[in-house]
Amino acid sequence: MGTLLVRPPGHRRDVALRPAATAMVWIGEGHPHETIAVPGVALGENDVLVAVEMSTICGSDVHTVQGRRSAPVPLVLGHESVGRVIAMGDAGAVAVDGTPVRIGDRVVWSVTISCGTCDRCTRGLPQKCRTLGKYGHDRIGVHGDLSGAFGTHVQVRAGTAIVRVPESLPASVLAPASCATATAWAAVARAARDHDLEGAAVRIHGAGLVGLSAAAIAVEHGATVEVLDPAPARLALAARFGAGRIDRDPDIVIEASGHAVSDAVAGVGTGGTVVLVGSVFPAEPVPLDAESIVRRLVTVTGVHNYTGAELAEAVGFLAGRGRAYPFADAVGEVRQLAAIDEAIAAASAPGAPLRIGLVPGR
Repeated sequence: MGTLLVRPPGHRRDVALRPAATAMVWIGEGHPHETIAVPGVALGENDVLVAVEMSTICGSDVHTVQGRRSAPVPLVLGHESVGRVIAMGDAGAVAVDGTPVRIGDRVVWSVTISCGTCDRCTRGLPQKCRTLGKYGHDRIGVHGDLSGAFGTHVQVRAGTAIVRVPESLPASVLAPASCATATAWAAVARAARDHDLEGAAVRIHGAGLVGLSAAAIAVEHGATVEVLDPAPARLALAARFGAGRIDRDPDIVIEASGHAVSDAVAGVGTGGTVVLVGSVFPAEPVPLDAESIVRRLVTVTGVHNYTGAELAEAVGFLAGRGRAYPFADAVGEVRQLAAIDEAIAAASAPGAPLRIGLVPGR
């Protein structure tokens, strides 16, 4: 298929790719992905070009393909990746830790692209920037074709949080960091604003990768955690991520299933905090018992995506205390990028692994 080539404004550095990069383009519900060759890119001054090592299929990718989530087409889906820097714009880029990004760095990057100067960015909400861009969510064209994870390369634009990652960690651990793990970290961190996690009782609804990651993070911060999920296999997996049982009303409830909001709010203890993790939605509207919330002094808050600092902290967790947990087992299958349609179908099937990985063809 062809795309409208629009050169973005500003100084650009042309980078030829030999062999050409490949991007898997989704053109709409009911249609298979189409493969396009991208022989070169125009890098902005602070852009970075990354060769993808592995990408993983998130639930939101599945929802988009199934028509349960709107998205502009054509687009390259995918926002969970790890890769290696192979080119940069003339002015270079800076990682979250403040050091320059270098050719050859192994990195993950945020799902969001933020301006850094609007009122939301300066308030600490870059994931809600006034001019927000998102990998795997924006139509291809204006910012090039390598705009999502389901390709051999990604053009990482200025305003993206970039985090170096250890060579020793498997790609299967690192690829989901830029969505599931970072979102889980943000959810636990939000709860920790209201409650000391040491000794806290935490209930998590949903044993998907966000819920399981949140369980391990909370346990490592001293909490006792239980995970609720209707699937026995997922509950067994939750035990491997540190979950057990709590013996009192929870101080914190993290709703990571998208289907138990009412139960989460009703089940939290007096003075407790409920964190709704928006990345697992869309969900049906639920009734709200405002009187109960007021009388029990309950805080209900939402988390959607994360900041660059939270991504860096999530990677630090995976590289440190998170090694004690089976994050590598979350990717139950790895398939070639060219088999993306079969991989997405497998990811949506009953009993699917937490994640299916996609790797460029050899």
